[in-house]
Amino acid sequence: MLDALGDATRRRVLELVRESGPAPVGVIAKSLPVSRPAVSQHLRVLEGAGLVTCTKDGTRHLYAVQPDGLAVLRLWLEGFWDDALLRFTRAAEGSGGE
Repeated sequence: MLDALGDATRRRVLELVRESGPAPVGVIAKSLPVSRPAVSQHLRVLEGAGLVTCTKDGTRHLYAVQPDGLAVLRLWLEGFWDDALLRFTRAAEGSGGE
């Protein structure tokens, strides 16, 4: 997931999908300075990372945020916050703990 989000354009694509709700590539691409095929490729990477889903609506492919994928990422990031708070608490209590 972090590799997928390491690219600024992919982060922007994810933001646009989150803001717009389920949307086809063309709608997402209108807000970006890259080609529609490039947006499609970024969406495939985000889908492979579990951050977006793709559903068919007739001939269109609609992309939406994958809540479960974001939840996994959020839990991973919260682990760092929990560790930092524990270290802060130990330091404040004078126990060191390292």
